[in-house]
Amino acid sequence: MRITYVRDMSSKNPAKRNKKVRIAIFASGRGSNAQSIYQYSLQKDSHFKVAAIISNKANAGVLSFAKRKKIASQFFGRNAFYNSETVIDYLRKSKIDMVVLAGFLWLVPDNIIKVFPKKILNIHPALLPNYGGKGMYGHHVHKAVHTSGDIKSGMTIHFVNNRYDEGQMIFQSQCLIKDGATPEDIASSVLNLEHHFYPQVIDGVASRLV
Repeated sequence: MRITYVRDMSSKNPAKRNKKVRIAIFASGRGSNAQSIYQYSLQKDSHFKVAAIISNKANAGVLSFAKRKKIASQFFGRNAFYNSETVIDYLRKSKIDMVVLAGFLWLVPDNIIKVFPKKILNIHPALLPNYGGKGMYGHHVHKAVHTSGDIKSGMTIHFVNNRYDEGQMIFQSQCLIKDGATPEDIASSVLNLEHHFYPQVIDGVASRLV
């Protein structure tokens, strides 16, 4: 599958070209994808800026990364995330235009999806529709792929809806699984794809919002 959203640098309005879409990254872990997204955003011609990093784990490594880079960050517990407008209020106050999930393990509730229609992206470490759904994340995915005997794996980037991993696909990339590869080997190959392609796809989608 080819990238659906590509950069559009055709605007003749300098103010429009220089505008950056403000994104919030939701992450639950150490944030390796968040870091690659942030590094990409520093390019002069990127269409987005990492304006906030949000986690559902108070001790997540991604929050330490945000602190080092002086990126606004916030922890939200389950009650705030699912039973209030607290997260939406924070996103609005931060003037967020787009949300990017990068290893975020909770299902995004309807109230947030309604505020950001077709403006929430997720990355999944497998070739959907295979190996998706509740409980299929990280090592669980790679172990399942390894057990299946598949000769390829990959990653999928899609818009978020109210079901795990069922939103409209935007982009997929695959890698071959070598004989004797372990689940950890598969994870490493897939992560390389994620780091390479996710920032580019985010930039392409952001270019449509500028």
